[in-house]
Amino acid sequence: MIHQVSADHEPFKTLTFGPGLNVILADKSRGAGDRQSRNGAGKTSFVELVHFLCGADAKPAGIFRSAALQDWTFTALIDVDESRLSVSRSGSTPSRVYVAGDDTNGPVAPKLQLSLVPDEAPQSAAQQAIPNTQWKDTLGARWFGLPVDDGDDTRKFRPTLRSLFSFVARRQENGSFQDPVKHTPMQPLWVQQVAVSYLIGLDWTISSHFQECRTREKSIKELRKAARSGELGRLLGNVAELRTSLTVAEDRANRLRRQLSNFQVVPQYQELEREASELTGRIEALNVENIIDRDLIREFRASLAKESTPDFQDLAKLYHETGIVLPNLARRRVEEVERFHEAVVENRRSHLDSEIKSAENRIVKRDRLIDELDQRRGQLMSLLESGGALEHYTGLHEELARIEADVEIMRQKRSMIEELDTMKNELNLERARLFQALRDDIHGREEFVREIILTFEALSQSLYERAGSLTISETLNGPLINVHIAADRSKGITNMQIFCFDFMLAEICTRYGRWPGFLIHDSHLFDGVDERQVAKALQLGAQRATSVGFQYIVTLNSDSMPTDGFTDGFDLRDYVVEPRLTDATETGGLFGLRFN
Repeated sequence: MIHQVSADHEPFKTLTFGPGLNVILADKSRGAGDRQSRNGAGKTSFVELVHFLCGADAKPAGIFRSAALQDWTFTALIDVDESRLSVSRSGSTPSRVYVAGDDTNGPVAPKLQLSLVPDEAPQSAAQQAIPNTQWKDTLGARWFGLPVDDGDDTRKFRPTLRSLFSFVARRQENGSFQDPVKHTPMQPLWVQQVAVSYLIGLDWTISSHFQECRTREKSIKELRKAARSGELGRLLGNVAELRTSLTVAEDRANRLRRQLSNFQVVPQYQELEREASELTGRIEALNVENIIDRDLIREFRASLAKESTPDFQDLAKLYHETGIVLPNLARRRVEEVERFHEAVVENRRSHLDSEIKSAENRIVKRDRLIDELDQRRGQLMSLLESGGALEHYTGLHEELARIEADVEIMRQKRSMIEELDTMKNELNLERARLFQALRDDIHGREEFVREIILTFEALSQSLYERAGSLTISETLNGPLINVHIAADRSKGITNMQIFCFDFMLAEICTRYGRWPGFLIHDSHLFDGVDERQVAKALQLGAQRATSVGFQYIVTLNSDSMPTDGFTDGFDLRDYVVEPRLTDATETGGLFGLRFN
């Protein structure tokens, strides 16, 4: 338990506590808001001070390293095991804690095996300076039975003093009054599972193994994301798709290798290619000329077929029938004209025959030339097809290198994905194994779990007509602890869930030696709670703390101090700690001064 909290500066209000219920009461002046009352009186700061003296990190922005308080040394007289220790700490040297034993129990060093801070002089003959980290190890071991941290990080996800102590004294600034099983809204799941499992007596290593599974799953997701990035990421839908893409790429690479093995670099490849192209053009031009000449031959032969001499017998008959007798001279001239026309026709036929033969000769010559040109072009094309230019050969090599690189990347990614799939399957099996181990653990501790459930039920039934319930379930994501009280959507009901859960932890852990001997609740726990329920909770807290044997410290505002709901003979004023705090004056608060 905590016996006393003090400081080396006179304005500080030294608080002395006894066993059972202790109420730190802050008188709220008329017109003061909630914020003014809290800052002025120091109720919430008292909770922070307890954390500070019990090893909490002293952040640069924290109140104990502020300009107003950093030179102050705060001291608490607390029980650790069977020893009553004086613990001192200052914001100016937050990395060290000064510890001393009382006169009754003798020196503290041999019992706790503390190590002095090098070159650190003790504050007094009985006082020793130790690192804050060692102080946390000591409290963890003596209060909660935690093994002292020996530097072995094989079990990374383990319970710590700070994760467990946060259920002993919930902190408003961390959002501790929102969920019974959490001491901060952003608390990692493993911290919650490991801490609560440890406190209620389950095998916390199972929760630790579940977190290892989640960590590995996160790594697998990141590796999958990395494998899907880049140019080839679209090919990596699954192993089957990648296998197909890899097969196609390997075949293309093999074909390129064969092509390169048969490739011959042809000197002056471009000149040969241009010559072959020119030959093709000349052959095409000669073929066009042949077509023209063949058309001429057809026209000439058609003209020959139409050529004939005039029929002069018809002309003589015409004269005879008209009664005109031609003189011999006229007849002779007609015969001459007839011979003339026959000569003209014969000459035209001879000319057409000559033109036809000339065209045919040109075609023959062109065909002969076409054959020669085509033969040369064939030689060139054969040479070009058997090899290529050096630039082309180099380009093929570069393409092969690119494809081979892609093939290697796909092979590696296929191997990676196959390995990731194997790891995922192994994790699924591991989850199933852990699920069964968790189920066996809960079943194996059936009597202990029954005690937890009934303790919570009894506490909630003392506050409400309908008893609440606490369930412990095994899931594929670890243990699930769920707390329920009827109408739990109400803010006040949620706070009473936290009250019952914390008292269940305090009672169970005290019985089994895993608790520091005190429980602290800030006044924020009772925000929004009906006055009669607050009265029931405070009276229940006083009774259960006394019967189980631990200390219950509560901070309250005087204007929210319940007056109704207590049973006869119970007077809350009997539990108020002196001196009372007030925000009415500058010196009335816990620290005796106000600061930002």
